[in-house]
Amino acid sequence: MIHVNCMYRYAYLLPLFLALLTAGCQSDPSIPKKENTTTGRYDAEIERLIGEMTVKEKVGQMTQLNLDVVGVGGIYALEEPHRLDTAKLRKAIVEYAVGSILNCGGHAYPREQWHELIGGIQRMATEETRLKIPVLYGIDAIHGANYTMGSTLFPQQLAQAATWNPALVEAAAEATAYEVRASGIPWNFSPVLDLARDPRWSRFFETYGEDVLLCRTLGEACIRGYQGDSLSDPTRVAACMKHFLGYSAPRTGKDRTPVYIDERQLREYFLPSFQAAIEAGAATVMINSGELNGIPVHADKRILTDLLRNELKFDGLAVTDWEDIMKLNNIHKVAPTMKDAVRMAIEAGIDMSMVPNDYAFSDLLLELVEEGSISEARLDESVRRILRVKFELGLFDNPLPPTLEDYPEFNGERFQAAARAAADEAIVLLKNDGILPLNVGSRIFVTGPGADNINVINGAWSRTWQGVDTNWNEVRQQTILDVLREKHSGPITYYMGAGYEEDYPTIDPIAPYKTFMEVERAANASDAIVLCLAESPSTEKPGDLHSLLLPPAQRQLAEALLSTGKPVIVVLTLNRPRIVSDFIDRAAAVVYTGLPGDFGPAALVDILHGVTNPSGRLPFTYPRYEGDLFTYDHKLTERLDTKFGMEAFNPQWPFGYGLSYTTYEYSNLTLSHDTLAADQALTVNVKVVNTGGFAGKEVVQCYFSDRYASVTPSYERLRAFEKRLIEASASETFTFEVKASDLSFIGIDRTSTLENGWYDVRIGALRDSVYLTVK
Repeated sequence: MIHVNCMYRYAYLLPLFLALLTAGCQSDPSIPKKENTTTGRYDAEIERLIGEMTVKEKVGQMTQLNLDVVGVGGIYALEEPHRLDTAKLRKAIVEYAVGSILNCGGHAYPREQWHELIGGIQRMATEETRLKIPVLYGIDAIHGANYTMGSTLFPQQLAQAATWNPALVEAAAEATAYEVRASGIPWNFSPVLDLARDPRWSRFFETYGEDVLLCRTLGEACIRGYQGDSLSDPTRVAACMKHFLGYSAPRTGKDRTPVYIDERQLREYFLPSFQAAIEAGAATVMINSGELNGIPVHADKRILTDLLRNELKFDGLAVTDWEDIMKLNNIHKVAPTMKDAVRMAIEAGIDMSMVPNDYAFSDLLLELVEEGSISEARLDESVRRILRVKFELGLFDNPLPPTLEDYPEFNGERFQAAARAAADEAIVLLKNDGILPLNVGSRIFVTGPGADNINVINGAWSRTWQGVDTNWNEVRQQTILDVLREKHSGPITYYMGAGYEEDYPTIDPIAPYKTFMEVERAANASDAIVLCLAESPSTEKPGDLHSLLLPPAQRQLAEALLSTGKPVIVVLTLNRPRIVSDFIDRAAAVVYTGLPGDFGPAALVDILHGVTNPSGRLPFTYPRYEGDLFTYDHKLTERLDTKFGMEAFNPQWPFGYGLSYTTYEYSNLTLSHDTLAADQALTVNVKVVNTGGFAGKEVVQCYFSDRYASVTPSYERLRAFEKRLIEASASETFTFEVKASDLSFIGIDRTSTLENGWYDVRIGALRDSVYLTVK
């Protein structure tokens, strides 16, 4: 067996690793907060343009159309290859003065095609319109430039969160920005800053997990990676925080269904990630498609103006999600007509409508202004924000897409190294009874729907929206089976065994093995079984499900293999945690990959072989049962069981959990104060010794528990963390600074509150206490 740290195995990764391993993973209070815009720099030019614009031109700037509207063919039926229809484009750009276009026509394009499309749009805007205002093009680049062929595909956001490494998240965002901008696109609808509190939700994998601090810290890192020091940098893009606010907690667990969150909880859990992103300078925001406490957010002035603008001081561009003004009328039923819907959304605070497939919004908003229902001054507010983003992105100076030669690092070694490093640290070892690392010469039986499928590795938003169309997969992409065949020297037998679809038949009729008896025969001839369970790529409404249980065929396959008595290594490649408690305790090892991107299979195989020491940690609580959907920061009443004990909180694996091939010993937990004043910071130190034989990266997590409070306290809350490499037999001292204000909570009066009292501090199994004195 080979045991070496991956930084020595892959020499080309060394520069990146040296940078990442020295980077701390706490949210650094020394990083200056950025203003949301370049205040005043473009004001004179913006005001000049606004003064020259007609009402129709202002309305046009607030209109965003789908690429299909200006393409050859019909909506959702563009002719291949997709290209611009000059007459349709002229109608949009010249007649309606449309300010923004989005989307990809259904699938990814080569950069050359993106340049042709966007070049045609921008030439029309800057050569054939009166004011020559460039178009702001937007795309969903969720884990890399996923709608550009040949780009680097990173782990999805939740898998990035499993790294617990802000430096890796920032590097992924920087690479994504570069490759999106290399495609000629300056605006990215990312990151998702919604908090993942319910694994039933189909967009769970698009988040940074369930914890406020982790989400906030990684969100800030992503914004820095996308936007850099200046939006005018041609390798950066305008970020878009989404989805403001409360989108991720639907009561039914199904996408875009009603959310009920009282204001105190909204401010305690769901607002901080957006507030931090605004302070980090996020340029734009996308609004929650659903309703919050009975009011569609797109029509809620308290959320979009009172909170977002007046309280949080966000002065960037607010864009709707897909068709969401229309839905005020035809879905939410709060607007009797489409015209009422437009009025309500604009009055609430929307700047730009992702219409996206017709001109109804433009026509109706023009009518509303002409009849006096909406003031022209209100349009000026939105147009001012839209123009500022365009100026800051440098579109007025250079609206045309670049040449291929302008971006020589596109999918180059630096970005591939960043994607590989993220995949290495995203994978979480959840169980190991000694079977791992695998002997490279052993006989293994590989099976399951995740073994030979790159689509389930990447998930949705991968060359297509749902990520299931194999026509857009690329030759260079390797599956888990491909990499095993390349790196495992012993005999390998493969049979898919089951599909990931809910209705997949138990037996694959075209496979060489026709019954589970034959599967068991192949398994019995092996030294170990690698069972790759997977979930169908999906997101948004298509990702809604009725049960968190894995599909029956996969559970039956697992049972059949476990009954052989051979050691089974279960690999979970999932959009969200699926229930595995009926069989997982009998597995010899469990590895959770999340959706690790193109380099996930190579990262996984190196972990299985011991080339890489796993360092991922769960960014969510993995439930044991469908009815037990707790988060780690639950309340004490949620621990009460039916026997009046405290064992009701019993997840399959807890938040922050993950194993390593080495062992760590924690000692010497010290606090700088016994009592803490409201204006002070507490310094927490702990010594960590790597007591094993291999170098490893440990995530040290610092939790605080408020013993008593006027609002029931959480069992505990993560208040600081850091990930660091510790060499074999070496020790490191971790130091955290936690301000007294970091221990505040949203009180009964809905404001930030600090109270006198004892706080317990926990790192690993070590505990100490501090008394907070407010006055």
